[in-house]
This record gives sequence, C-alpha cells and structure tokens, in this order.
Amino acid sequence: MAREQIAPTKSNLLRTKERLATAEEGYDLLEQKREILVMELMRKVEQVKILERDMDHRVETAYPCLKRMLVVVGRERADRLSRSIKYKFDLREKRVAVAGMNLPGLEVYLPGAELKYSPANSFAECDETVLEFFDLLKILTELAAVRTIAWRLAREVRKTQRRVNALEKMVIPTARDTRKYIEAALEEKDRDAFFSSKLLKRKAGKE
Repeated sequence: MAREQIAPTKSNLLRTKERLATAEEGYDLLEQKREILVMELMRKVEQVKILERDMDHRVETAYPCLKRMLVVVGRERADRLSRSIKYKFDLREKRVAVAGMNLPGLEVYLPGAELKYSPANSFAECDETVLEFFDLLKILTELAAVRTIAWRLAREVRKTQRRVNALEKMVIPTARDTRKYIEAALEEKDRDAFFSSKLLKRKAGKE
C-alpha cells in the first residue's frame, strides 16, 4: 500500500496518528451500522416474501371470483355497475425510522369497501368480487410500502459497504504505512543525532 508523500516530521506523525485513530473508529461504527442495516433488510425481505405469498393466494381466489361474477351478471351489466362505482385513494410519502435512519417510505389510504350500486341490481357474486379485490389491493399497497423500504435499505447497505471497504483497504492501510514510515525516519534521525553527538564528544575529549 502506498504511503502519503509527506515529510517525516513529528507534527506530521501526530496528524497521521490522529487520522488513523479517526479512520479506525469510523470503520468500527460503519461496520456496526452495516450489520444493523443488513439485519433490518433481512427482516424486510422476509416481510416481502410473506406478503407475496398472501398476494399469490388472494390472486388465486379473486380472479376466479371475478370470472364467476361475469358469468352470472354478464359483461355489459358488470361494466355499467363498475362505471357507477368510484373510490378515492390517497398515496403519500411517509418518513419511516429504520435502523436509526429516517427513510422515505410509502403510505396508502384506502377507503372502506362499500356497495355503491342499487340493491335491486346487486348480486352476491358482485359483493364477493368487490371484497376479494379490496383485500388484494390492501396486500398490494402494503407490499409496495415494504418493498420501498427494502429497496432503500439495500441501497444504504451498498453505500455503507463501499465506505467500509474504502476505510479497510485504502485509508487505514495508507495511514498505517505512513505512520510506520515517519516513525522509522524519525528513529533513524535520532540514531544519527545520537552517534553524531558521541563523535563530537570524542573529538572534544581528544582535543
């Protein structure tokens, strides 16, 4: 590892030691942060898997229900009924505290499932289909929210890992090599000064 190209002085040695101590402390903190982020990410990934299983199960029941409704009601009447039904959905960004960070998440406000058509035109299959797809929509919105956090966590893990690698493979080794170089150079200067002083004393004694 290449050292810094600086003069081997005591002041530079002090600054190098301070930089090294700061880098090593930062490495320890970042490594702890990375471990916490990975654990949180794994929890979110597990939640995503559970929600995906719930989604698959709900899709398996919702779409057959829709097909039964179309057979009983007919496509034209189902189309007329659907035009008279309107729901308001509210989608907002929500800050979520995860692993000590305030990450942007997703919050969805769903209206309650109401039967908006006339009871005279109501069919049990219509009611069942509305409820099935509302349940599916709830799962999908929750899945989107959890996936958003998981994606943000994964990005933060990658960013933290890059910083950990930079400290571990570049900053800390460079600082250590620079410290060793300066310490060796200063020791060599001290030895030279010691021998020079002894030689001067010997010469002064002979005179």
